Amino acid sequence: MKKTLLLMAAFVAVSASAQVTEDFKPASTNQEGKQYPMVNSQRMVRAQISAPEANSVKLDIGGVKYEMKKDANGVWTGESAPQDEGFHYYQLNIDGASVPDPGSKYYYGASRWGSGIDIPAADEDFYTVKNVPQGSVNEVYYYSSVTQQMRHGYIYLPAEYYANPTKKFPVLYLQHGMGENETGWGAQGKTGIIMDNLIAAGKAVPFIIFMDNGLNARKPGEQPQGFGGPRPGGPRPQGGARPAGGQRPRMSGADFAKMARRMGGAFEEVLIKDIIPMVEKNYRVIADADHRAMAGLSMGGMQTHGITLNNPKTFAYVGIFSGGTIGADELTDVPDFKATNKVLFMSAGGKEKGMAEGEGSVINAAEGLKKIGINAHSYISPETAHEWQTWRRSLYQFAQLLFK
Repeated sequence: MKKTLLLMAAFVAVSASAQVTEDFKPASTNQEGKQYPMVNSQRMVRAQISAPEANSVKLDIGGVKYEMKKDANGVWTGESAPQDEGFHYYQLNIDGASVPDPGSKYYYGASRWGSGIDIPAADEDFYTVKNVPQGSVNEVYYYSSVTQQMRHGYIYLPAEYYANPTKKFPVLYLQHGMGENETGWGAQGKTGIIMDNLIAAGKAVPFIIFMDNGLNARKPGEQPQGFGGPRPGGPRPQGGARPAGGQRPRMSGADFAKMARRMGGAFEEVLIKDIIPMVEKNYRVIADADHRAMAGLSMGGMQTHGITLNNPKTFAYVGIFSGGTIGADELTDVPDFKATNKVLFMSAGGKEKGMAEGEGSVINAAEGLKKIGINAHSYISPETAHEWQTWRRSLYQFAQLLFK
């Protein structure tokens, strides 16, 4: 541990002393009119804050803290090392207290509202707002018979939903990761923008997306239990340390399948008994398995895994983003899954070694599934880890396979 800390400190020191290209621009995720934080062509983040009475201020991004320097006016400025393309949570550490940066917009992650920053990406065109027909992302409140409370979600309606008032549409139920909530896919994930652009380009058919909170579903009197049960080797919280050996535990396929089927917890009942009936009652939806999909990232991918195995006749399309794999051996006792499924998509970031490479990779899992007749697809996001750029790209790829 001591050696690791020394190496990290050395890395930060080297990064801080490296040549910095002075072409910083305000981040696209800043609050209106705020100049900081900034990003340069090296993908370095520069933060600044006025704190004249502080003794120490650090920029904390990706779990690494970078020292900031104070000028004569009490303004602290500092830069990070180059970051991966895409979205990152970050915070400032002022005299030991971790606080949001007042310059950035706030996003829900790590089980709190805090700062986030988008690092420009070479492929960001697919999630850039364009002059194309615009759908909408709307708030939805509904009563849950399972939790006996009002609940909250978001629904994406494509532009054609309004333009063609007699047409019915397929639905994707899309889940967030650990420490996040129902706002994640719309804000960090840019779901509405991705879909508007895909549909306008003719790369995806128009469909509805419902996004709910997979962490707060509890029956009356039930105590919080994570997301449905134990997770040996399961998905880590976004930004947390990865367990050795990747995400899939070392157990038989049958045992892993049993564990996966507990991952949904009470949310599984909420989805099946409340959310799907509510959507199909209140929106113009084609209400059958062939026009119903489920997907999720990390924890949401594990929930997708378990829920779709438990309800194989409910969803014909399944997407698991950085949430492990479904192996061919797991389907031996779920014959209805093979009979119903039209697409099974699994993805990971290229830096997620446990899933991007080796025996447990999404590529190997897909090849094994193809051998038993499953229309399986795999995708590796180039040069990204367990982060939103991986999942934006995953949605972009998955959406093009749906309902065709």
